[in-house]
Amino acid sequence: MKEKINTCYEKIKPYVHLTPIMESGHIENFLGSDLYFKCENFQRAGAFKMRGATHAILNLSADQKAKGVVTHSSGNFAQALALAARTFDVKCYIVMPFNAPIVKKDAVLMYGGEIVECAPTMESRERVCNQVIDETGATFIHPSNEMDVILGSSTATKELLEAKPDLDALIVPVGGGGLLAGTILAAKAFGKEGIEVYAGEPYEVDDAFRSLESGKIECNLSVETIADGLRTQLGDVNFPIIQEGVKAIIRVRENEIISAMRLIWQRMKIIVEPSSAVALAVLIKERQLFEGKKVGIILSGGNVDLDNLPFE
Repeated sequence: MKEKINTCYEKIKPYVHLTPIMESGHIENFLGSDLYFKCENFQRAGAFKMRGATHAILNLSADQKAKGVVTHSSGNFAQALALAARTFDVKCYIVMPFNAPIVKKDAVLMYGGEIVECAPTMESRERVCNQVIDETGATFIHPSNEMDVILGSSTATKELLEAKPDLDALIVPVGGGGLLAGTILAAKAFGKEGIEVYAGEPYEVDDAFRSLESGKIECNLSVETIADGLRTQLGDVNFPIIQEGVKAIIRVRENEIISAMRLIWQRMKIIVEPSSAVALAVLIKERQLFEGKKVGIILSGGNVDLDNLPFE
């Protein structure tokens, strides 16, 4: 797997940013841990998703590129695939829920993607996607449940661990599971022995937590979370990786997500979206679990609707 991740990294390196790793003395003192924030909010298209989208398109055949690509996404993968497709002059169709943040829809259009709206359910996303495929012949690229995308996502953790090889733990948000699966693969390949991977998830969309408990992929019972990027569910490719490699999935409340987001904005002076803040919310909630440890946190993205912030 280490060789596969390295090969992926060399492919996408010319097209993605080497994002910074930031620290915060105030947050470290508050929580009693050494913290290293991998700032994928500074990635192209504003999120780690650019890595997987770029890798997936690079691996298409010439005929597939000629017919275009399609995905369904609430926002960040939509933007990433649209930008990656434009980079390689590939037509891109994006199936988006009608209630996706306006800032993310605007970005997709700016990057040249063609939006096809759907209802905010997995059934509607998949049905509309299939209609686009039937009409255009476009290749479907899943936001989180195919290995090309998962390997691309893993490169963020590869960069973090090559810079900070002695981390004891990693915390990432989990929605569709691509980042978590990629983080697990990279932790095994590049982390020290015994490194642990944790994931954070909102109570309102806790399908991953319930999937681990039941041993099968569960669906979300609602989408009522501020962390709009985490409303999707796990897939059959990433779920086995997560089952084998995640230490725990820890659920957090909406007010805990907002508090963590505010703390990052105030103390680190950087913009992150609510989904990113879920990882820090986990650490704040379970501070005793991580006390005295060296912890890496993946700040997954920074695409925020500034007209609809959860705080003033």
